Amino acid sequence: MKQNKYIQEIEGSFLKKDLPTFHVGDTITIHTRIVEGEKERIQMFTGTVIARRGSGLSETVALYRVSYGAGMERVFLIHSPRVAKIEVTKSGKVRKAKLYHLRGTSGKASKVKEQIGGAAHHEETVTSETAAT
Repeated sequence: MKQNKYIQEIEGSFLKKDLPTFHVGDTITIHTRIVEGEKERIQMFTGTVIARRGSGLSETVALYRVSYGAGMERVFLIHSPRVAKIEVTKSGKVRKAKLYHLRGTSGKASKVKEQIGGAAHHEETVTSETAAT
């Protein structure tokens, strides 16, 4: 179902423009603003992207990591004002859109192969020179 164009315009003003491109299987670090009383600090959460869903303002990403022997999964709203910054640490080479099978695994079973060299995720950027030819 398509949204009303007025709603799209309003939502468009709240979308973040400086997001890096990342996909399922990548290891990313999300810097979150935490407010405790009157103090504000930034907390980082590093994990493997196991799911990405939604579009526009309601787009979410689910990260998974094993910390101190316990698996943690956390879902972030990408365009939330609480998210200060997103950094891509590693690009992963996967063949599935959702990596829910990583839940509950540890050691070598929870690893994702790294995408090495070349254009990650087979993306092509169209420049003005290639568009002109």
